[in-house]
Amino acid sequence: MEKKHKILLKLFISTFYLSAFTFGGGYVIVTLMKKKFVDQYHWIEEEEMLDLVAIAQSAPGAIAVNGAIVVGYKLAGIAGTITAVIATILPPFLVISVISIFYEAFRDNQVVSLVLEGMQAGVAAVIASVVWEMAAGILLEKKWLSILIMAGALIAASCLGINAVVIILVCIAVGLLKTFMPGRKGDPS
Repeated sequence: MEKKHKILLKLFISTFYLSAFTFGGGYVIVTLMKKKFVDQYHWIEEEEMLDLVAIAQSAPGAIAVNGAIVVGYKLAGIAGTITAVIATILPPFLVISVISIFYEAFRDNQVVSLVLEGMQAGVAAVIASVVWEMAAGILLEKKWLSILIMAGALIAASCLGINAVVIILVCIAVGLLKTFMPGRKGDPS
């Protein structure tokens, strides 16, 4: 029981910290969660983290909250889920509450506007890093079906302009077919 309380406290502090200092949306927090829970704490394996991220991306809602749900549940069940979700939503809630109080002063402030514009470049770099790391993992494992799916999704989104929802649904269907295909002896991809 004592060990679970320590894990929950560490989970709360970690997810609170990540959420408080993550600017740019959910994809940024995914990279930081990987560094914290896979690389630093070794609570989750890298491949399992990729699976958790895929689940978080596929579920409706904010990816940061979805990521907290799946990581929290993996680490400590329902208590972990509740802990991680509260820790994830608390910093943005507090920041938005403070900003709403001072909205009139921030709205037309040139300095605030320039700071936010500069943060956009940093966010783009972090998102590019996430994509690079996830793609590199798939390429290094040489899972050819996964590489083909990744390339197809990239082409469909960037060149053909196909809606992301359609791409996600097609990828889910391919993943289900791959998983439940009868007569499969091992993973050929």
